[in-house]
Amino acid sequence: MSGATDERGPGQDRARLHRFEVGLTAAIVIVDQITKALVRANIPLHDSVPVIPGFLNLAHVRNSGAAFGFLNAVDFPYKSAVVALVAASALMGIAFYAARVSSQDRAARLGLAMIVGGALGNLIDRLALGSVVDFVDVVFGSWHFWAFNVADSAITLGVAAMMIDMIGLGRHVSTTS
Repeated sequence: MSGATDERGPGQDRARLHRFEVGLTAAIVIVDQITKALVRANIPLHDSVPVIPGFLNLAHVRNSGAAFGFLNAVDFPYKSAVVALVAASALMGIAFYAARVSSQDRAARLGLAMIVGGALGNLIDRLALGSVVDFVDVVFGSWHFWAFNVADSAITLGVAAMMIDMIGLGRHVSTTS
């Protein structure tokens, strides 16, 4: 229609933002699970394939612990169940918090959607496999960074987005009344 005005209200904007957040979360989980399935199918456990020799490998490792391999070398009864339960509890807490963040805090909401997507991707591994598949192996000489995956990357970027929101980057303060 010619001459029609945009009649989109705040409720429609919130609904569109919510659809975007759900879509982003789902996309992260899907890409994470597809990449992990490809690694499991094509790289034997504890093997790696150089992508950029001396800098980047694709590897197939498992993390039965928490973030950055914390508790990976520790063994105790029902470890995979305990770690999965803690991860699920943290995910529920994050989701509960995310539901209460204002739609005006777009960077925080984007960050929370990324964190939830990453946490879900890793939780799926914990529940299905008892450990998380990690495959990106960054190397500097003899030093290896902890192996990570798409979910870990999403969580890291999500935390960065939340920090950007917290320190107020991108917000403009009006000097007029």
